[in-house]
Amino acid sequence: MSRIGKRVIRVPDGVTVMIEGSHVKIKGPKGEIEREFHPALEIVHENGELRVKRPSDRRDHRALHGLTGSLLTNMVKGVTEGFLKKLEIVGVGYRAEAAGKALRFHLGYSHPITYDPPEGVTLGVESPTLVTVSGVDNEKVGQAAAEIRAFRPPEPYKGKGIRYHGEQVRRKAGKTAI
Repeated sequence: MSRIGKRVIRVPDGVTVMIEGSHVKIKGPKGEIEREFHPALEIVHENGELRVKRPSDRRDHRALHGLTGSLLTNMVKGVTEGFLKKLEIVGVGYRAEAAGKALRFHLGYSHPITYDPPEGVTLGVESPTLVTVSGVDNEKVGQAAAEIRAFRPPEPYKGKGIRYHGEQVRRKAGKTAI
């Protein structure tokens, strides 16, 4: 049996859960998330806990059991704590600046790149070389951070580009003269 699917998800005070068939809506202090789950699985909310029950021991039901448990855990964590990703910009002249809700990146191209965040994601600039991506939906926060990183991924020779905070970039040796 899936150990992740079996896990009980505690719903803290101040968080409301509404379940209508396979549609789940969770509201908390940071915001609200709703998601449609596979109709074969049953999601039960009782005594301040969420449980996921599967109909059989088939391979696809076992896989969906663990997935549903993880998604529900992330939904509850998102509306209570929120999710945050930090991105570092490395390179001479590489920087980011706020432009309303959007960010404008100067990454060595002939033009600046403007990035508008998806709904529910907040972008911030702590310093010209440190960008924060935050929100209640872990999936949207991760996708937005990946899209920003894709503008200029870190290259292996000098390490220039956009990387996640704390990411180790594998470096290569340059050419050697004979």
